[in-house]
Amino acid sequence: MKLPFQRKPLTLIFCCTFAGTLAVSFAGAARAQGTTPFRVDPRLLGLPPVTPAPLERPAAEARAVEQPALEVRPLPAPPAAAAPAATDDAGPRGGAAAPAPAASRAPAAAAAPPPRVPATAAPAPAAERAVSEAASPGSGSRADPVAPRVAPAATAATRGPAEGGGQSPLAPPLSAPVAAPATRPADGPPLALQAATAVQSPPPESVVPRPVFLSARRVSGVLDREAVAEEEAELRKAGTVLTAERMTYWPIEDEVEATGNVQLQQGDDRISGTQARLKLDDQVGFFDQASYFVKRQAKVVPAEESEPTTGFAAPRVIAIKPGQSKVKANQKPASELTEARGEAERIDLEGENQFRLTGATYTTCKPGNDDWYVTVADLKLDYDNEVGTGSDATVRFFDVPILHSPWLSFPLNNERKSGFLTPSYGSSSSSGIELTVPYYWNIAPNMDATFEPRLLTKRGVQLGSQFRHLNEAFGGTYRSDALFEYLPHDRLADRDRWGVAVQHTQSTANGFSGTVSYNRVSDNDYYTDLSSRIAQTSQTQLLQQGTVTYGGGGWWTATATVQSFQTLEPDPKNPVTKPYRLLPQITVNARQPDLFFTDSSFYGQYTSFVHPEKALVEGQRIVLQPQISVPFVTPGWYVTPRVGVNITHYDLSYPGGGFLRPESISRTLPIFSVDSGMTFERSSIWFDREYTQTLEPRLFYLNIPYKNQDDIPIFDTALADFNFAQIFADNQFSGWDRLNNANQLTAALSSRLIDPANGAEIMRAMIGQLIYFSDDKVTLPGTTLRKWGSSDFLAAFSGQVWPRLYLDAALQYDPSDSTFERYAVGSRYHPAPGKALNASYVFNTDASVPIKQVDLSGQWPITGRWQAVGRYNYSFLQNTPIEIIGGLEYNAGCWAVRTVAHRLQTAQADSTTQFFVQLELSGLSSVGSSTQNLLQRRIPGYAGGATGSEQGLAQW
Repeated sequence: MKLPFQRKPLTLIFCCTFAGTLAVSFAGAARAQGTTPFRVDPRLLGLPPVTPAPLERPAAEARAVEQPALEVRPLPAPPAAAAPAATDDAGPRGGAAAPAPAASRAPAAAAAPPPRVPATAAPAPAAERAVSEAASPGSGSRADPVAPRVAPAATAATRGPAEGGGQSPLAPPLSAPVAAPATRPADGPPLALQAATAVQSPPPESVVPRPVFLSARRVSGVLDREAVAEEEAELRKAGTVLTAERMTYWPIEDEVEATGNVQLQQGDDRISGTQARLKLDDQVGFFDQASYFVKRQAKVVPAEESEPTTGFAAPRVIAIKPGQSKVKANQKPASELTEARGEAERIDLEGENQFRLTGATYTTCKPGNDDWYVTVADLKLDYDNEVGTGSDATVRFFDVPILHSPWLSFPLNNERKSGFLTPSYGSSSSSGIELTVPYYWNIAPNMDATFEPRLLTKRGVQLGSQFRHLNEAFGGTYRSDALFEYLPHDRLADRDRWGVAVQHTQSTANGFSGTVSYNRVSDNDYYTDLSSRIAQTSQTQLLQQGTVTYGGGGWWTATATVQSFQTLEPDPKNPVTKPYRLLPQITVNARQPDLFFTDSSFYGQYTSFVHPEKALVEGQRIVLQPQISVPFVTPGWYVTPRVGVNITHYDLSYPGGGFLRPESISRTLPIFSVDSGMTFERSSIWFDREYTQTLEPRLFYLNIPYKNQDDIPIFDTALADFNFAQIFADNQFSGWDRLNNANQLTAALSSRLIDPANGAEIMRAMIGQLIYFSDDKVTLPGTTLRKWGSSDFLAAFSGQVWPRLYLDAALQYDPSDSTFERYAVGSRYHPAPGKALNASYVFNTDASVPIKQVDLSGQWPITGRWQAVGRYNYSFLQNTPIEIIGGLEYNAGCWAVRTVAHRLQTAQADSTTQFFVQLELSGLSSVGSSTQNLLQRRIPGYAGGATGSEQGLAQW
């Protein structure tokens, strides 16, 4: 039905009124909520941006509270651009105008409004102005009655000046024009939109601006230009906290100046002073009249950063950057770096982890303890390379200067670095007063050298050097260690004296490996006169050897050896027999553990024996020994029969022709054995804990026929030591010049106590004996044959008998005459670091090496910080002490002092006495002769020193 013509105007008016009311309601609701409903940015479609309409706002009055807090993000100045054309295209399209930003309520100093912004200027978007008030609501803060008024906030920019004729005094002046966005050409094709296939990655952390939080009782300034905080001012930014009585912050420069009780904290580092100026992100600046405390954790080495960068392709095991520990990313570093503190007239921050101190003191003692410290005119602490360097340094101990150096360099961790090591001094009865000033040269991460000039007041000056090198070559690695000592014109011996020791090991990717060991000294008395180590003073044979080994596919190897010795005879009354030289010795080993259900192996060796004096028989020896076994193994028992043959051939040459002596000798002997054993287990309760106890009987039968071997010379053979390993061996001799006849059975029984939680062995007890079914007929020249039906009885025990208490015992009992041939008993009690007690007794009736000694050693706190260390090794056969060590140690935490006396019996029945005094400053240096190596070497379980390691000592 058609409406009457006269009703159409009324209907049209009603519809328009209804639509307008809805539009106004939606716009008002959106304006009240501060959002723009269903707005599409026209710039995405290539259209001009929507220009917000001017909005009148009444003047707002802001009042300061007692603790206002400002969040300030330093932003660069707005970019310059061209103004959009004033055409109809600049008007809004399809959406409501964006609401104007709310007026800032942050207090600021009153300022005159700037001139009117011209028509071509536009302020930055509201989202970029990043100003907010951080005061918590309901805090009870009262309004400041003298708070300055803030001018009305500027409205959103339009094509003309905003009403009010000005700009907020907190906003930066913006005069740069704004560029018009690209628009779609009038006659061009429509803009094609393309969807992205990947999410854009976030910018790096260093690019993202980090906010700055500034709080104080009074804050004033110009937003994004300057902020002034007074009275209990505090600034926070990304792990940095700065407090002072007054500070000024410039956001654009990211720079702050602070005065009055200035304190800076970054992690565990703390610096305080009277005045400071800093650039926060760059971490550069200075402090005046400052004190500092620095503590750093050891760094974690990423795998890609652990390769060397010096041109030497060293393995990762040593190519670690200074200050870094080779641990996984989710592991805690093994140890912390040295804590350091002190005072300085001025501290310059020269970047992250870089400090330069002028007129400073340095110590590692805890705050309030200044037992020792170093005064330096200039000190650089480089925590990137973990090195501290200084000039005009004086070490003071209880305010008494004990050492001065024009130059100081020390590591801030345990890494190596070049420089003079701490001098050591002492005295000995054979050489007088000793003074050593070593210099360490860290050539590369995989190469170093140490030079040690040593003054001996009775003998002269000895020059010592050591070189170490680790590298990769030919697809493998090699390691070299060379030591050389030279004493020109020893005044007591009236001759030049020297010693050299070279060790080298190498492996290649194609299966080859090799070793070189060369040791030589100038005379027989070199070690007894110039060394305090019992392992050196008792040496009579210095090894000189080179080997090359090839591994063929994992189942066979071949080794070529050249070997010689330098024989020392420190006591002319006791001559030492010189061993044969091996020129050369070639050994081949092969094994196939699963060859047609058998375990097959082969041993072959060729040796050329040459005597250094040419007075004894020489010759070549060839040994061939193939064997095959068939193992039968089950979870509870095993039986392994084995059959082999030993073929030995000699070509001999005698001094003077060897009349009526055989020049060629051969020996062929079959070998048959059966090895068997069983394993029983049960649960057992020991020390109120459940353990697994085993019972393991074992039987080993051996049969080798007899053959006369008296015509075979002795090149490298001796009677093997009688122990648990030897009673299950084929031959009772070491070397191939003798092969015993055998028709014997070895019976042994062992029991173990195992922790079922981790499989650790807590205790082990063993007994064993050889039962002979025939007499021995093969012997060495000068020894007697065995005539009884069983061997000596062996027993041994090793394990933890009480928490932290360990016991070791072994004995050899002769049932034929009911006597103990030898026995040894030892115990160790190590309840905690710094507490160790050791005791042992050794008895041996063997005429070749008779021993009857007691050895007591330990380290134990006496009272407070005092500790006693000592060792007493006494020989009942010689009725004299072999070695005596006695000392006292005082450990104050950041320093320790030790006094040690050492008496050593040498091979010539003479003794030398040495006296050491050492002052160790934790994290810096040791003054005096180093006692750490001596005590750690001679006292099992010793743990001492303020630092616990000599690697972190200072280098002067």
